[in-house]
Amino acid sequence: MQNISMKTLFVKPALVERKWFVIDAEGKVLGRVAARVASIVRGKTKAMYAPHQEMGDYVVVVNAEKVAVTGRKAQQKLYYRHSGYPGGLKAHNFETIIARHPTQPLENAIKGMLPKGPLGRKLAKNAKIYAGAAHPHAPKTPRRLNYNIMI
Repeated sequence: MQNISMKTLFVKPALVERKWFVIDAEGKVLGRVAARVASIVRGKTKAMYAPHQEMGDYVVVVNAEKVAVTGRKAQQKLYYRHSGYPGGLKAHNFETIIARHPTQPLENAIKGMLPKGPLGRKLAKNAKIYAGAAHPHAPKTPRRLNYNIMI
C-alpha cells in the first residue's frame, strides 16, 4: 500500500495574474453581492486556489448606497458598535447606517465572509467600495461583472 500524502500548494506571487472587476450593486441583495465579492477577492474563482495565500483579484463595487435588503431588514437589521466604556453599546438599524455611511453595511458583510486575522484584513483591502457610480480605478481598465443576483 502506497503512502499518499497531500502537498501544500504554494503559488509564487509573481505567477499570479491579478485582474480588476467592477460590480454594480444597485438593486442587488446585500448578502449575495458580499458573497460574490468575498469569493473573488479570496481567489476561489481561480484554478490555483490556496486558502492560506492572497492570490485573488481586485473588486470595485459601485452604487453601494443603493444595495437592497429583503423583507423588513431595513428597519430591523441592527449594527452594533461599542465605545469601550461601560454602557457604551450603540445599535443602529440599516436605514440609519446607509444614510450616514453608505458603504459600511457592504464592507461589514464582506469582512464577515473573509478569514479572520492578518490574511483577512489584507484581503479586505482588495475590495474597493464606493457609494456612487464614480470610482478612481478607471486606469486599471476593470472588467464589468454581469451576473444575475436575484432580489
